[in-house]
Amino acid sequence: MTDRDLLVRLVFGGMAAQTVRAAVRLRIVELIGDTPRPAADVAADAGAEPQPMTRLLRALAGLGLLREHSFGTFAVAPAGLLLDPGRPDSLTSFVRMFTEPAIIRAWEHLDDSVRTGDVAFDTVFGTDFFSHLARQPELSAEFNAAMSQATAETATALPHAFDFDRFRTVTDVGGGDGTLLAGVLAAFPGLTGVLHDTSEGLAQAPENLRRHGLTERCSLAAGDFFRSVPEGSDLYLMKSILHDWPDDRAVTILRHCRTALPPGGRVLILEPVLPEVVGADDGNTYLSDLNMLVNVGGRERTRADFEALCEAAGLSLVSVTPLPEAEPFSLLEAAAAG
Repeated sequence: MTDRDLLVRLVFGGMAAQTVRAAVRLRIVELIGDTPRPAADVAADAGAEPQPMTRLLRALAGLGLLREHSFGTFAVAPAGLLLDPGRPDSLTSFVRMFTEPAIIRAWEHLDDSVRTGDVAFDTVFGTDFFSHLARQPELSAEFNAAMSQATAETATALPHAFDFDRFRTVTDVGGGDGTLLAGVLAAFPGLTGVLHDTSEGLAQAPENLRRHGLTERCSLAAGDFFRSVPEGSDLYLMKSILHDWPDDRAVTILRHCRTALPPGGRVLILEPVLPEVVGADDGNTYLSDLNMLVNVGGRERTRADFEALCEAAGLSLVSVTPLPEAEPFSLLEAAAAG
């Protein structure tokens, strides 16, 4: 690929994202199903015009999500299967959320956020991101589903990366619908769990825990982790929480965990850990970092950054373990300092 090709592909990236969004909204993968189908048949089932549908399907084939089996007839490629909402590894809600205008509009002001350090979302919408979600139940539910889908790989990898048998009760701080905690509890039947989040964040949790058969082993605790976290656990867990917040607020969350931590307890943090020097394959993590800048005011961090947060909260970072099955996430283990 030439330098020019690379730059053009990057500039067209926003168009590619909206093409994938259209595929989800039109249920393209579901309509094609397991066998190749003519574009005209897909269009008829979608209530669309045949010629524009053919153009969309060819674009999706060019992006690697479909294959043109023969002229005008398309099959779903392996990557396209992730757009089937019926699959356990589906990313349809993730696609909807991260192509949602509420996410994208603030990106139009990235240069302003870089100049000022201000959160563009707050300026565009007149409120912060999570308050905006709280006022829109449907969007909040979509966000919760997107976070659940984004957590599925980590929920599978985490039980193999840490010895949970040493502990009695784990509280998942900001745990949403319980996807991560369910993965841990399923693998360690001797554990009980507490799922802590706002009432909006917990909205889908009862059904998810029921589906996993964990209603009796996991309790819900609605609250605000900036005020406190539930006491009584010897292990506190959080995934993709600290990166949502600037350093002072991240320290507040960790300090509340430290306050609740009994002797011998641990705090587990699941986040990407930025390298000291950017590598060739780190692009998505740094785009996530900019997303934190424009939409919520947080950031991705290096190991040294996490060490500083833990120290300020009265914790000591014990280890950092990459999770190859859930890249780019690492498991950071912290204990009470001193």
